[in-house]
Amino acid sequence: MTTPVTVIGAGLGGLTLARVLHLHGHPVTVYDADPSAAARTQGGQLDLHEHGQLALEMAGLTAEFRAIIHRGGGAQRVLDQHGTVLAEVDDDGSMARPEALRGDIRRILLESLPPGTVRWGKKLISAAGRGRHELTFADGTTAMSELLVGADGTWSKVRALVSGEKPVYAGMSYVDTYLHDVDERHPAAAKAVGDGAMYALVPGKGLLAHREAGNIIHVYVVLHRPIDWFDGGRQRIAAEFAGWAPELISLITDGETAPVVRSIYQLPDRHRWPRTPGVTLLGDAAHVTVPGGEGANIAMLDGAELGEAIAADPSTAFAAYEEVMFRRAEAEAIAARETVDLIFGASAPHGLVSLFS
Repeated sequence: MTTPVTVIGAGLGGLTLARVLHLHGHPVTVYDADPSAAARTQGGQLDLHEHGQLALEMAGLTAEFRAIIHRGGGAQRVLDQHGTVLAEVDDDGSMARPEALRGDIRRILLESLPPGTVRWGKKLISAAGRGRHELTFADGTTAMSELLVGADGTWSKVRALVSGEKPVYAGMSYVDTYLHDVDERHPAAAKAVGDGAMYALVPGKGLLAHREAGNIIHVYVVLHRPIDWFDGGRQRIAAEFAGWAPELISLITDGETAPVVRSIYQLPDRHRWPRTPGVTLLGDAAHVTVPGGEGANIAMLDGAELGEAIAADPSTAFAAYEEVMFRRAEAEAIAARETVDLIFGASAPHGLVSLFS
């Protein structure tokens, strides 16, 4: 009899794993802490490139993905703090780095699974055992698992079964907010952002913004500050950009949603663990790092490759998967740090401009 797989976390990586297992007829149950699929927003746009698109191809969802791409959203521009365009590229319509909303990608994954695959309202409190694991949830229920996958993100409860490492603050935080009906209500900001992504940078800080479908701009303010510094609110954040162009500062001051602080954490670049019977990790549970543009992409590829390995041979799947995943995760963690250094380091904004050139 085929051993069912238990996945903790219905994010992009966990759902990609569940989808690939479903395609192979392998039983899988996903537990997620949210009370429903619509309980909270799923963040902004993602550019899915080689890793993410390969994962969706392995999941048989390429056509569904193409239907949700934000056409034109791949345009990018770099500005200085005065609003002058330093570099710009148009969306060429290729599939090199197409943009789509994270929530839409999650939706097509969920819709591809049989009803009941995801059990909502199941917040994992603890996992214990070796080889066969007992899972305890906040609602007082328990479950047993012989093949357990932690896809439960940065603060994974499953990670403790294989590793004593805990994420540490990377020294930077993103603060995000939204502007709506931007062409009518915020025309200067809309013009500055353009049709896709905008980066306005100086060493150590910057404004990032995405034009999303529905005449929306999603703003990300990036600052290297201690976590408790952000308790000062919107005006303190805006004061960090005194002297910048008014249309850029307005991206902060005119935000129509409460600013949300997203502090960035990371695990060691070479985070690994000894082969542990019956359990493994994927995505941020395994290799959370600074945002270098590959996080969701490699989480999805983790899920797809692990699903293929389990379908081929559950007895050797976790070891085979980890051998590949560890090497890729280390390389991507190093690359992510280099990307962040390029964008926000001493050469900003010229490091990013050089890439555009």
